Amino acid sequence: MNATKNYSGKDKTTRRTETTKVTSTTSSLRKLASKTKDFKRNSERQTEISTYSTASNGFLKCRFLPKQEDVEICRDCKDIINIERDFYKSLSTFSSQYNLNPMQTRDFDYPYNIALAIWDIGGKMKRINEDWSNFKLIIENEKIQFAKQETFDVGTTLFFIPVLPLFQMFSNKKLKQNAELLLSVYCYLYKVADVPYYRQEDSYLYWIYDMHEEWLTQDNKDEEDLQEYRREFLISKNIGNKIEQKISNIKNLEFFNHRLNNFKVKNEFDRDCQKIASDAFALYLQYPTKKVFSNKPSSEENPYDDDYCNTAIGMEKYISFVPDTKGSLYRNIEESINAEFNEYGSIEEPTIYIPINGRSITTADFDFEKRFFSLIENLHDLLTT
Repeated sequence: MNATKNYSGKDKTTRRTETTKVTSTTSSLRKLASKTKDFKRNSERQTEISTYSTASNGFLKCRFLPKQEDVEICRDCKDIINIERDFYKSLSTFSSQYNLNPMQTRDFDYPYNIALAIWDIGGKMKRINEDWSNFKLIIENEKIQFAKQETFDVGTTLFFIPVLPLFQMFSNKKLKQNAELLLSVYCYLYKVADVPYYRQEDSYLYWIYDMHEEWLTQDNKDEEDLQEYRREFLISKNIGNKIEQKISNIKNLEFFNHRLNNFKVKNEFDRDCQKIASDAFALYLQYPTKKVFSNKPSSEENPYDDDYCNTAIGMEKYISFVPDTKGSLYRNIEESINAEFNEYGSIEEPTIYIPINGRSITTADFDFEKRFFSLIENLHDLLTT
């Protein structure tokens, strides 16, 4: 396979195109605490506060909920007595789990009591060399509790699935069975896994391609280059629309098992096609409704605040169907994505929160993600080598 551009600035032979190196998601997340401006204050306790200024400052930077909770949930939490009860019950369990002796903060006014408790427990966790940024407060079964956050490392790869190679296979009679089998794979990725498609107007790559096409009309390239770009844009649209029609047909999922069982292996390429299709079908059977963004972390900022969009590379930006991963047009698209990603400080990765409930903390199950991202890489390699 040809060497591809490594986004860290060095040429390197790799299985996939890689994005710029970004900071780990967990290192950029806010520390555990509470956002309380929408909660009602407990008027029965008006304790005067004049100490612990460090905790107070820390509280202003924090919020109650982990990334997967919506702001609306926080706004609905008006029963302060229940909030405090759930919090201190979870704090007791958490402290026992890690053999900590928490500061007594119940006599302080809400929400300072909770902020102070979090500040205290966070400092004690750091002193026993635990990464405090990996712990969050979550709402589960309408109760607030501590949880440990785990993420699946996606590396710096662009998980782009090209559609042009599949279209070209349908033009080759010798590859008809391969094309039909892979059509079922594409259908699974599109209909079930819900991978974004670049011809959909709400997708990230639709915007990127549309922006480049607009730039094309304003650029001073020579006529030969302009003609080549126009040709590639036209192909990306026409073929993209045709393939989307095919992979959106649910019958390709219904025929998946039949096509797999009747597939004839004649050469190495056939064997690779069969292996990828088998992996995809097994994933579909085990996770028939699982979407690739099921464990996508939600914004811990206000979801209506555009500033959050400038802090992390969203999963929908590096997972997508794409016209092709070759040619002049794609090279320009790739450079544009690289330039944009350089403006971010972190990358969204699949995230799971494991409640701390007094039992042994289990490891997050990322079986789907491991198999899914491996499938995408193998599919890309098959179609581009």
